[in-house]
Parts: sequence; C-alpha cells; structure tokens
Amino acid sequence: MRNEAGSPQRCDIFCNVIDNYGDIGVCWRLARQLANEFELQVRLWVDDLGSFAKLCPEADAVLDSQHCRGVEVRRWLDPFPEVRPAELVIAAFGCKLPQSYIEAMAAQESKPVWINLEYLSAEDWVHGCHRLPSPHPSLPLTKYFFFPGFTKQTGGLLLERDLLMRRDAFFGNPSQQQAYWQSLGLAMPEEGTLKVSLFGYENAALAGLFDVWAAGAQPVLCLVPEGRILPQVERYFDVVGRDSSRRDGDAGMNPDLRRGNLQVQVLPFVEQERYDELLWACDVNFVRGEDSCVRAQWAGKPFVWQIYPQHDAVHWEKLQAFLNLYSASLSPAASEAVQGLWREWNGEGGAGAAWPAYAAVRGELDARALVWARELAENNLALNLLDFYQEVGRMRAFEIEGQ
Repeated sequence: MRNEAGSPQRCDIFCNVIDNYGDIGVCWRLARQLANEFELQVRLWVDDLGSFAKLCPEADAVLDSQHCRGVEVRRWLDPFPEVRPAELVIAAFGCKLPQSYIEAMAAQESKPVWINLEYLSAEDWVHGCHRLPSPHPSLPLTKYFFFPGFTKQTGGLLLERDLLMRRDAFFGNPSQQQAYWQSLGLAMPEEGTLKVSLFGYENAALAGLFDVWAAGAQPVLCLVPEGRILPQVERYFDVVGRDSSRRDGDAGMNPDLRRGNLQVQVLPFVEQERYDELLWACDVNFVRGEDSCVRAQWAGKPFVWQIYPQHDAVHWEKLQAFLNLYSASLSPAASEAVQGLWREWNGEGGAGAAWPAYAAVRGELDARALVWARELAENNLALNLLDFYQEVGRMRAFEIEGQ
C-alpha cells in the first residue's frame, strides 16, 4: 500500500520494555505494519534489546543500531543521541520521551504529531478519552491520547491486511495443518482430541484445570510455550532439575508430559509469526496480557484471557468490561460459562470446576469467535493512527488560515 499524500514519511516509536514481551510485542507489530504496508520509514527505539531479540531472532542485542524486516531498530540510550524527530511520534504505553527529543520536537517549524498509545481496555471511559489533546505545560507541543479498543469509539486493534486470509487458508488446508504439527515434532492429533494452547503468568488455578483434563473422557493435548507458567507445569508432573527463576524463553524443549487423558507438550519460545499458527491449530487458546489476547481474537477460536494482575485490583474492572462486550450476544448458558471460567482462571478459585460448563457450550463459542473477529476487523489501529495524523494536519492548517 503506497504512502498517501498528507501521510507521514517517517515515524519514531518509543518502547520501554516492562513485561518482557508484552510491550515490545505490540510495538514490533505496529512498527512492521507501518513500514511494510504503508511504506513509512520507521525507527523503533527500545531500551531492552534482549527482549526484542526473542521476538526477532535475526536481531543482534549488542548493536545500538540495525535494520530488521524493514524497520530501523535503535537502542534507547541515556544520554539520548541527537536525531531529527519524525513527523509521527508514538510513545507506547505512557513511556516518558527523552527530554532532549521533546525539545527537538518543539524546535521544529512543523511540529510532529505526538501520540501516546495507551493500553488496551474495553471500559466505557476510554470512549471519552480517546484522541484527547494534552498541551505541553511549557513547550509549543500537544500530545494526543490514543486508545486501542473493541468498539468504533476507540482506535481499534492491530491487524495486518492479509492475516485473516492466511488464517482461513490454514483452516481449509489439511496439508498445511499437518505440516505445522510436524514442525513441532508431533503427529497430527487424532480426531476427537481437544487441542489447547496455554500461555500464561503464574496461576494457582492450573493444577485444578489439569486434574479435570486428566480425569476427563476426552483426550487433551495442551501445548505450553516457554513462559512464566512453565515451573508450575513442571511441578504438576514432578519434573525436577530445572531453574524456576529463569526468564521467559530461557529453557529448551521438554519431552511431552502425561497424566491420564492429558498430554502436555512444552514448546520453545514461539516468535510472533509462529504464534499465530499455534492459535489457529488449537481448539481453545489460553492467553495472557495484551498482545496474545488480540492475536487469539483474530484466530477466531474460543479463548481464555489471563489479564495482567494489578496491585490495586483494577484489572477486575477491565476484565469484566471486556466480558460484557464479548458475551453480549451469547446465550445465557454460554455467557455464564465464559464468565465463570475466565473469572476462576484470573483468581477466583480453581478453574477445574468451571471447565465442564465451558466445554458444553464450545459449539456456540466457536461460532461467536469467528463473528467477533469479523466485527473487530472493521476497526484497524494502524489505519486509524494514520487517519488521525492527517486529521491533526488539517486542523493545524485550518488554525493557521484563521489567524
């Protein structure tokens, strides 16, 4: 897609890595989409290149400057280097830009459009805050709040232009599915096997869910990408000799683990492109944080979201706000089953008790997931960001004409 007249030519994205891969995962997707689909010159400033290199294996965590997949990746250093700011500046998740860079923005005759890309939320108050301006207290700059979300009153979600087409091609091609399972070193699961991906934070509900799957009548194949929940998985199967203090992705491949009708296969760290295939290949996806939650929705499969826990428990309000949207068109039984499992998985007791009701409505949840993905696809975050850039440009031109 060519860069249209009035669109920015250059974009700087700033990412302060807080949660290993969540923040940089979103920024890396956005950077690649703006560079490869809209032909912007994108610089991605990252303060933790070690985490970035996990998402982009060809990256060198030692280099201060490099090009990866069409994006210029720069180490966010202190002191910050002298650079010319881009026309579009995106501060991800409220990160504080270097003071020297802010002053450089203010010194330009044509001021950049400065956007604070916020965390994802389904809460109603987001509608009133989306795109609000925030003038700088002392410099001739204005920052705008931009909220991703699930409704037309928000900035939408990141969606590559060919993602749903590639997903549907995968669904309709048994040979492609078989090749995927073979790439994991596994045979194509037998018909009737429940295929589950499980990517999560530490979770006290895990053992109860595993117990139900192990004792159930249906075979369950659970694929666990390396992550913070892995030490609990190992303890459940009495696996010893591993360092439970490691960071995400530091361990190697495990043999499969079995108990009753449950088989667990641990996967090495899964980079972004392969993670989509994992979600497509499974029947139910357990996800954590923001980036994997969005990808699970594009997968068009039932999913269970472990929201990032916050010390003041405000994450419960965020979780319920999303559940209210997602379950609005479900039958009472399906809505109750989804809310029951999600709330238990997020800390209100053992998830095993809620699983049977969830499994009983999976047919309805399958259909809802595909419809939901189609609805969300009408609101594209990258497109909305570029449209907003042009809108700000028109507003500034109008103000100049009126002076």
